[in-house]
Amino acid sequence: MELNQYIDHTLLKATATKDDIIKLCNEAKEYNFYAVCVNSCYISLVKNELKNSDVKIAVVVGFPLGANSANSKLFEAEQGVKKGADEIDMVLNLGFLKSEMFDAVEKEISDIKQAIGGKILKVILETCYLSNSEIITACKISKAAGADFVKTSTGFGTGGATEEAVKLMVETVGDTLKVKASGGIRDAKTAKKYIDLGVSRIGTSSGIRIVTSSNTSTNEHTY
Repeated sequence: MELNQYIDHTLLKATATKDDIIKLCNEAKEYNFYAVCVNSCYISLVKNELKNSDVKIAVVVGFPLGANSANSKLFEAEQGVKKGADEIDMVLNLGFLKSEMFDAVEKEISDIKQAIGGKILKVILETCYLSNSEIITACKISKAAGADFVKTSTGFGTGGATEEAVKLMVETVGDTLKVKASGGIRDAKTAKKYIDLGVSRIGTSSGIRIVTSSNTSTNEHTY
């Protein structure tokens, strides 16, 4: 698979305008990225901009904290799919996980997966806040709940993807789930490193830089 087909071209900033989202979609079409990843208020706009293209639509749910009520996350996911989302990137309830309320965490994921049916469900673990044992537990819960992916980060936490976390996630889920690395991935070298470790998708707002240059570095705070 070409590098561009690993990329979810992402724009989740609160200040993202309509014109910013249109630009994102045009870039995704031009560079043949796998998907765009946006906040749910822009689904209709994105669906229109991406019509007659192969670019998928990924929408975040419970973003970025994951602490919304289970019902609100479920409704958001249902509405997202109804309006045209192909994939849902939901944030796991970190407080519940750390409280060892594992049944509640699993039920929330399971309910959303059942509601969206054949659409792809990615569970964002926000690994910067989790211990290794919590990452393993979150992966196992996501697997048991029927998720399709586990994902490292929102890009809004204290850190993004790390080699240690990605290795742990890949080892834990094996071939049963896919892994998406996101947060702080800004160049081709880093993207390829995670792909070599076994990830199936890269979430980044630096997709163009990644596919057009293999030797780029930046200090820009970009997720």
